[in-house]
Amino acid sequence: MSNEKVTDRQQRLEEFLHAVEAAQKLQDDILRYGLDAAYLYVEDVEGDWLEKWGEDEEEQQRIIDVTTFLKSDDWLAVRIREQIQDTLLCRFAVEVEKCLLICDPHERLIEVKKVLAVIMTHKDNNCDSHPEIDESKLLYLAQELLNKLEEI
Repeated sequence: MSNEKVTDRQQRLEEFLHAVEAAQKLQDDILRYGLDAAYLYVEDVEGDWLEKWGEDEEEQQRIIDVTTFLKSDDWLAVRIREQIQDTLLCRFAVEVEKCLLICDPHERLIEVKKVLAVIMTHKDNNCDSHPEIDESKLLYLAQELLNKLEEI
């Protein structure tokens, strides 16, 4: 037991010393190379990362909006929840959010329909059972879902 404590303390001390050495190296590189030191530590310094800043937050917000809608008392949300398990709601929201990025409205509708079909066939997490899905009802659900999400 005592040996384990010593080993744990020694390991934490070594990790701390490595972190201090890395910080000192970074400081030395900044002093030596100035702003060009960024090229030593960042792969895509001149890329479009600044233009894309915040896009992840927007994507997360859209997923939250879709999930919030799917958990609401709206008739469409209730109908979709009847078709899929609650455990699949977040996965469904993420997949629908990806579909919302598609520019062409027809392609977007087709992709949402596909996502609905996939989620509904895996309702019971049993890949062997594939219930018959009425294509027209599926298309109607997909279109209604897109309409509701556009309102949000």
